[in-house]
Amino acid sequence: MTLILYELAAAEEDRRFSPYCWRTRMALAHKGLEAERVPWRFTDTEVIAPSGQGRVPVLVDDGRWLSDSWVIADHLEAAYPDRPSLFGGAVGRALAHFVGQWVEGVIHPRLFRMIACDVHAHLADRDKDYFRTSRERRIGMSLEAFAADRDTRREGFRRSLDPARAALAARPYLSGDAPAYADYVLFGAFQWARCISPYRILDADDPLHAWRARLLGLYDGLAGKALGYPC
Repeated sequence: MTLILYELAAAEEDRRFSPYCWRTRMALAHKGLEAERVPWRFTDTEVIAPSGQGRVPVLVDDGRWLSDSWVIADHLEAAYPDRPSLFGGAVGRALAHFVGQWVEGVIHPRLFRMIACDVHAHLADRDKDYFRTSRERRIGMSLEAFAADRDTRREGFRRSLDPARAALAARPYLSGDAPAYADYVLFGAFQWARCISPYRILDADDPLHAWRARLLGLYDGLAGKALGYPC
């Protein structure tokens, strides 16, 4: 078995910050699978050309190129059924899909507004022009203007996380008594911020802070040991 995972890297090769790559990292650990981790940057499109697209994560499993974190999770679940399940059945898969839609539509856009300039600051020089141009075209303003009022927007971001707090009031993980892919989907957003930005997005007494700490400690501290900022 040969597994290779291409992950988005900053100027420092060991600063891996993509929320989608972190979903896959956690999924691999959940399955007890080891992969060779290859740093990839925005302008390295030719490196992952065999995947048929230009984004990471990309997982190569015994010569098969797979892209998109959800596709990869489905593949791992089907290809390694003898290992711990990422979903725990159809209900868990549906929960993970719902969490994914919520994170994509609500959490990521608000979080990006707070850390956009920090992402740019950490990129390799060859990636900075691409990132600024593509993101400023999308948002219709400079990165600096986009993030200028992040302090006033932070409270709205925190309120948008109330559904997760309500779920965690009754259980330690979104998925129940043990973590599963739904947890990794939301956790990827927090790890994105932790790895790339010193900006504090959660208070220490927030229930989500404790949940994040549990995820950071999983799998011998896999995520907690990653290069990033203090929580």
